[in-house]
This record gives sequence, C-alpha cells and structure tokens, in this order.
Amino acid sequence: MSVVLSTCAGVALDAVFGESKGWHPLVAFGQLAERIEQRFNPAGGGWRSHGVSAWCLAVLPLTLLTWLLSQISGLGWALEILALYAALGLKSLGEHARPVAQALRLGDLALARERVGYMVSRNTAALDTTGVARAGTESVLENGSDAVFAALFWFVVAGAPGVVLYRLSNTLDAMWGYRNERFERFGWAAAKIDDVLNYLPARLVALTYALLGRTALALRCWRTQAPQWDSPNAGPVMAAGAGALGVSLGGAAEYHGELHVRPDLGAGPAPKARDIERALNLVNGGVLLWLALLLLWGAVYA
Repeated sequence: MSVVLSTCAGVALDAVFGESKGWHPLVAFGQLAERIEQRFNPAGGGWRSHGVSAWCLAVLPLTLLTWLLSQISGLGWALEILALYAALGLKSLGEHARPVAQALRLGDLALARERVGYMVSRNTAALDTTGVARAGTESVLENGSDAVFAALFWFVVAGAPGVVLYRLSNTLDAMWGYRNERFERFGWAAAKIDDVLNYLPARLVALTYALLGRTALALRCWRTQAPQWDSPNAGPVMAAGAGALGVSLGGAAEYHGELHVRPDLGAGPAPKARDIERALNLVNGGVLLWLALLLLWGAVYA
C-alpha cells in the first residue's frame, strides 16, 4: 500500500507545483553528462565500449546512492515521493502544449511555431498551421509515454531507484542517442538501454490510449502502422494515440537540416489546435486510469 500512496503523492506534487522554475536535478545531471561525454568522446565517433562506460559512470552511482538513501528509516518514504515528483513531467507537458494550441486559435502562426519549437527537435520555422498542430499532437503523445507513464511504471516496479535509473537513462538517450557521426557508436548503449526500459511501458501506454479513445481504430493502427516506424517504442504509442484521436499524424519532417519522410500514422483528418488538447486529455485520463487501477490493486492486496 505504501507504493500506492507514494505514487499518488508524487503525482499530486507534480500537479500542484509542476517542474521547478529554478534548479532542477535533471539539469544538473545534464551538465554532468556533458562533462562525461567530453571525457569519453572528445573527438566524436567514440567506440561503443566508451559509450557503455560513460553510461555506467553517469547512471549507476546515482541509482545506487538513491537505493542506499531509500533504506534509511524515516527518510526513505520522503525520498521515494520526491524522486517520482522530480521524474514526472505531466504538468510541464500541459504548460508547453496549451500555449501552442492557444496561439493557433488566435491565428498567431509565428508564436505557435516558436512555442512548438520548445517541444520538438524538428525544424519548426517553415511549418504551417497543420504542421504545428501535428508536431504538438505527436509530442504530447510521445512525451506522455516517456516523461509520465514510463516514470510511473518504473516507480511502481522498483521504487525510487527504478524511477531514477529510468529517468537518467531517458535523459542520456535524449542527449547521446543520435544517429550522426558524433554519436552513432558512442550513443548506441544509451539508445538501446532506453529502448529496453521503455519496451513494456510503451505498450501499456498504447493500450491505455486505445482504451480511452477510438479503441478499434487505435488497435488497428497499432497493429498495422507501428512496425513501419523507426522507433520500436514510439511507433506503438503514436500509432495507437493517433488512432484513438481519429487524426492523421506522421509524414515528412525536417530534423537538423535533413528531411525525413516518416510513415503515416492514424486515420482521419489532419490535426488542429483542439487535437493538441485532446491528446493532453488522453494523457491525463490515462494517468487517472493508472492511479485508479493502482488504488484498486492496493485495496485488494492490502
């Protein structure tokens, strides 16, 4: 029952306070990761073994420290809640996505491009209103999985050490997991470990999206479209999410100066401003569903 209560407390803290506007532990970790990468991959193109060593040095000591602190009587329960709170990005997701939808509604395309640029790594300067709405909707669906549901999953499975291990690994994937000359080999370990840690959560998220939207269409899109996507985890999440919303996502997008022709996802009309908010509602509804199931599980096995 303590896991159930700690999970609810962590979600409640995020709902009330959101992401810290000042110092954040993940920002400090990102700075540490940059220094480690400069040490192990100074000229770029480092070997896979260098990437494995760098990942271990960045993640394992902090995970072990979290486990040791969580064993201290009277401190462990507080650390559990704070670790989940620091790892969650639910309120932050809404704070980034809603201004995009609002700017689109007001017809301010320049502001909408700027706002959605905070959420995605693609080039947003030339996006039209549909492109902005598509980028925002895709980001909400994918980041809902990475920054919310996967953190909840690993917290329930392995407590504070589990959520710290996951969140740090996910951060390193975002920093090192690029398929370019600098990170192709060095970032291999970070990308693969993140894929492994997200494998089960992503499929639970895809199922959650399907259950809360147009279920039959979402399941069909997941089955037929997800295998065509490059990412083994983003594919199911985004295909099921697009189907649940009844919109068409995917298509061409420019990343770091290169045009990527991505497979189509979902079915239906192109997304609009309201679909960004519908995607947020899907994520929020999914969190409530997970918490309800967790409370039910806790009540049965208390």
